[in-house]
Amino acid sequence: MEFQDVVRRRRMVRRFTGEPVAPRAVERMLRNAVRAPNAGFTQGWAFVVLDRPDDVARFWSATSPVAVGEPGGGGDGAAGSAAGGADHGVPALPAKESRWLAGMRTAPVLVVVLTSRDAYLARYAEDDKARAAAQAAGEGESPWDVPYWHVDAGMASLLMLQTAVDEGLGACFFGVPPGRVEALRAEFGVPPELLVTGVVAVGHAADPAPREGAAGLGTGAASSGGSPSRRPRRPLEDVVHRGGW
Repeated sequence: MEFQDVVRRRRMVRRFTGEPVAPRAVERMLRNAVRAPNAGFTQGWAFVVLDRPDDVARFWSATSPVAVGEPGGGGDGAAGSAAGGADHGVPALPAKESRWLAGMRTAPVLVVVLTSRDAYLARYAEDDKARAAAQAAGEGESPWDVPYWHVDAGMASLLMLQTAVDEGLGACFFGVPPGRVEALRAEFGVPPELLVTGVVAVGHAADPAPREGAAGLGTGAASSGGSPSRRPRRPLEDVVHRGGW
């Protein structure tokens, strides 16, 4: 696919068919992900690939509260775990979020994107980076105001999303609720020094790609469209400032 077509067609897909994803496509996504730019060539990222139904189910069980009205969910605001056990303190999902979750659970492949802050701090303490670290040193232990460990993991995630498009697949990047990160760690044995940046869901898109409306919010968009079908894209002249603000 032409590069500009990949950029234009990329969207967040939130519902997938039952068609399996070729292992070759997932491998290509990962190989491209590690080509992403990263500060100091630290390569502080890591990826947990879940491509078996049992493993995907374990992920959702660990990270999802139960919607109100589902077994274990209750109706008083207390939620159960997705496996049905009690998990007080995690709010139950509103109906809209429950629909989102139902769609996302159809993804046959999940890639959990991890990153190591410690790896970046160690890299920038090395001789060839010590001067840069000293020049950029801020408060506390971090030499940056911007957490580039997450920035770089995000760049790797975007390359996965774009590769999925080039493979004729759909994909979506989403975050793990803060209250469920420790459950995710425990379920999959994620080392404590690794932070969770997000997750890339991959599969064959179940819904047609929405068309961005030219005459207003949602005009010409498929009913299954995400935010771009309800909100106009900001004109380039509104966001680009040449020579200064």
